Amino acid sequence: MSARSIADGFATRRASDQAALIPYVTAGFPPGVDVPDLLRAVSDAGADVIELGIPFSDPLADGPTIQRSSFQSLVHGTKTDKVLDWLARFRSTRDTPVVLFTYLNPVLRFGVERFAREARGAGAQGLLLTDLPAGADPPIEEAVRSEGLDLIRLIAPTTTLARVPEVARGASGFLYYISRTGVTGARAELRTALRDEVPRIRRAVAIPVAVGFGISTPEQAADVASVADGVVVGSALVQALETGGMEAGAAFVASLRAGMDGR
Repeated sequence: MSARSIADGFATRRASDQAALIPYVTAGFPPGVDVPDLLRAVSDAGADVIELGIPFSDPLADGPTIQRSSFQSLVHGTKTDKVLDWLARFRSTRDTPVVLFTYLNPVLRFGVERFAREARGAGAQGLLLTDLPAGADPPIEEAVRSEGLDLIRLIAPTTTLARVPEVARGASGFLYYISRTGVTGARAELRTALRDEVPRIRRAVAIPVAVGFGISTPEQAADVASVADGVVVGSALVQALETGGMEAGAAFVASLRAGMDGR
């Protein structure tokens, strides 16, 4: 099945004056759950774009929840080629765009050009490398873009507004704004400054801006959706999957979508 582009996922929601929902799942977690089935459940529950995490043994940007999911996935034998196989199986039945989320080391070990080629062939639309700063390695960036993959960039509250367009120049798909400093993880409250920061960033770039890190309830998702083009939810979804399995995870995604849509 041909996938929609990431740009299409955002444009469809924008046409209805809504924000895109971008759930994150760790490939191979929970152990024993069929990953293509999980991706289908998340897609059908309301995901506009899915972040599919390729587990890494030293995930420094991630908090304890996603670290734990990565370690469990690795212990049960998840490898990059297996993740791509799972993605291909999902892609045969759904057109929801998928961003592969990982660290530089697994990609280097797999081979950058081979990874980009096989990721695209499996049905990925984008790649987010958490530890590859903008402009740090142009050959890697070119290898990704040459295969038609969107290169998703991260910006943080510490990124100056003057630097934002520079980061966005090498990005496509969307710009991922980290809502706070530190690692991933669900939070009881979001920073109130987001209401001022996100619109300024959106005015400075030509691609959608999605916000993630710490969003854990439908109410928080709705709050962020009122100022951003997209909402990324990771740790809270991984927690739901850990405690209640695929059904609980899908129900949580549906609750986020309902909250963002005011239902």
